[in-house]
Amino acid sequence: MISAVLYQGRDGLDACRITGHSGQAESGRDIVCAAVSILGCTCVNAMETVCGIIPEITENDDGVLAFQLPEMNTADNAKAQILMGALKQGLSDLADAYPQYVRLSVKNTTQN
Repeated sequence: MISAVLYQGRDGLDACRITGHSGQAESGRDIVCAAVSILGCTCVNAMETVCGIIPEITENDDGVLAFQLPEMNTADNAKAQILMGALKQGLSDLADAYPQYVRLSVKNTTQN
């Protein structure tokens, strides 16, 4: 099972952690795992190349991709939220299409 967690801060989605393997097919043939990987990697890469925002990234061969957005001004955050919204939509679509392989949750990190 792939677990994707998006973290909702005061100014929007500001972090993501994707862990696990779907088990939908053998390694190298798993379309669900490939789709989730592409969504996460594209979001991180576009943050840097399109928006000029450098997230703090954790990635390893054990099926972990995590990133945290840095503190940024309002204009940069608006750009980042577009990409984070696209990531959320893509992961939600995959979780709906493959509920036995992908679980998405959003955790609120603001203190009331």
